[in-house]
Amino acid sequence: MTVKACVFDVFGTVVDWRTSVARESAPYLARHGVNATPLGFADAWRRRYQPAMEECRSGRRPWTRLDVLHRENLDGLLRDLGSDPAKIGEAELAEWNNAWRKLDPWPEAVAGLTRLKRNYIIAPLSNGNIALMTAMAKRAGIPWDAILGAEVAQAYKPQPEAYLRTAEVLMIRPDELCLVAAHNGDLAAARKAGLKTAFVTRPTEHGDDQATDLAPSQAWDWVGTDFQDLAGKMGC
Repeated sequence: MTVKACVFDVFGTVVDWRTSVARESAPYLARHGVNATPLGFADAWRRRYQPAMEECRSGRRPWTRLDVLHRENLDGLLRDLGSDPAKIGEAELAEWNNAWRKLDPWPEAVAGLTRLKRNYIIAPLSNGNIALMTAMAKRAGIPWDAILGAEVAQAYKPQPEAYLRTAEVLMIRPDELCLVAAHNGDLAAARKAGLKTAFVTRPTEHGDDQATDLAPSQAWDWVGTDFQDLAGKMGC
């Protein structure tokens, strides 16, 4: 089995979006009296993620950067919670939206990625846009070889183009590319597109009572408890 590059789902697999967005949102919620807990707000913001991308996948709207979708979702969520975004102001809302650029990596993620980088090209295969991924990596010290934001594919996972165009840009065959993810559905779509697959567990991505993606749902090519474990199993 010859793999030349490993690409990674980012939100939930490389970084802990939930507690990071909650931390970044807490001062805004308090300042503006928004009726939500920080973790509840982070969860509600994230729940709008897939429906917003589905508008692009379905063709109902043109492909749109995730930064823009996140900002639209922030405005909509605030309205649903009884807060007027206009009263908060454009500058503060833009700053708040940058919470998604300030996500902390899981504790072992950077060290594990550094090991994997010894033998493989490593890059994100995320629905995040290039500017978002770059800012996140710069802040967190994530050692990518390349930043492949969703602009590269002009498609959102799990559309097959998201996987196939990434292999094309790296000038390798799909079966020379391995997707690493903590989400069985993402891996299933990648396998269907011809990629190799590696599953890692992130059992607290959605909190202590998480009920999904606690174990592999198929016989993926590799399974690791985290990136350090996966690096060892992939010979790094």
